[in-house]
Amino acid sequence: MRVSDLARKADTTAETVRHYTDIGLLTPTRNPENGYRQYDHTNLQRLRFALKARSLGFTLTDIQALVDESESGKTPCGDVRELIEARLQEVEARIAELQQLSDRMRQAMTDWQKSPDCRLDDGRVCGLIDSFVE
Repeated sequence: MRVSDLARKADTTAETVRHYTDIGLLTPTRNPENGYRQYDHTNLQRLRFALKARSLGFTLTDIQALVDESESGKTPCGDVRELIEARLQEVEARIAELQQLSDRMRQAMTDWQKSPDCRLDDGRVCGLIDSFVE
């Protein structure tokens, strides 16, 4: 399969296939006649695995480590459990941070609804932001 064929079969973009190839996650051979990259079924399986892992929050570094462990004859399932638990904690912490940011933004919007727009000649950029109190 060529890049476009692999991308279509995995429901992704050719750019993704090229990037995963550039970082060594996919390992095509070269067609000696035209120099095109040729991907086999193993590359298709690995690409599908990588796309599913990315959808679960795994990084490309995580994915490469899991592939390497699998290729060395070990099962990476224990690592998968540990990694997803760590990623879930990170996501939940980020959600809490974003909720706090959302609350601050809503408070600012409420506070500023009756504040007039004005030009400040004292070097400040915007009186609305300067007036905000957390």
